[in-house]
Amino acid sequence: MDHPYKTLEIVRENTSSSVFHLILNRPSQLNALSLDSFAELPKALSSLDQNPDVSVIVLSGAGKHFCSGIDLASLSSISARASSGGDRGRSSELLRRRIGSMQAAITAVERCRKPVIAAVHGACIGGGVDLVTACDVRYCSEDAFFSVKEVDLAIVADLGTLQRLPRIVGYANAMELALTARRFSGGEAKDLGLVSRVFGSKSELDKGVTMIAEGIAAKSPLAVTGTKAVLLRSREMSVEQGLDYVATWNSGMLISDDLNEAVSAQMMKRQPRFSKL
Repeated sequence: MDHPYKTLEIVRENTSSSVFHLILNRPSQLNALSLDSFAELPKALSSLDQNPDVSVIVLSGAGKHFCSGIDLASLSSISARASSGGDRGRSSELLRRRIGSMQAAITAVERCRKPVIAAVHGACIGGGVDLVTACDVRYCSEDAFFSVKEVDLAIVADLGTLQRLPRIVGYANAMELALTARRFSGGEAKDLGLVSRVFGSKSELDKGVTMIAEGIAAKSPLAVTGTKAVLLRSREMSVEQGLDYVATWNSGMLISDDLNEAVSAQMMKRQPRFSKL
């Protein structure tokens, strides 16, 4: 499909499908995240979020690798601009705003109402880990490898890995990965809980993730988006608060045409047909 992006591509492989693919599209730079990437990512996600034809988004990378991290030229540019001013306080304030803007680009994955599934092959390093930890579900191919690389560049990972990774793999595991910056395999990522499944090859990954995404897309969009919203909000709440929140959510959403359609389809042993969101 047509798109105005320099670093991304949006693909709908089947016109009858509500699964859309958001592809990091800088293969000659190993899909390193540039300043353009951070500007375009929230725009693309907002576009997909607001498109009623979209039910599920699959995030992947073009070429041999998923993402090699933040583009080093962009990183140097940010640092140079922030340090070019004469006043240290103002330079620091500018740098803080730039970091906040980049953080918001990654958080846009989480804030998208539609579920975002990461399909990782090859390298997933630094900013790539920031990106996948913001996704809702993660899968990888057998050749995938990961690294929380920032400490090797003399910086503290600041785009979400240190906040999200411990919730996924546990505090101790996240601490060890972040301090050592060591490379770990897709198999270890599965053992840690970072990915849900490892596929034998890139082609198997693409087929398998598309099938999973199609299965989610066939479900009630109200139930799917609601499940994502409640799970994300519940991270910040006690069990009692979370139960109260979902009760309030369902009091507004439960009595819907989707519920009637799901029950009717079950009784008639047919596939349900839900309206677009």
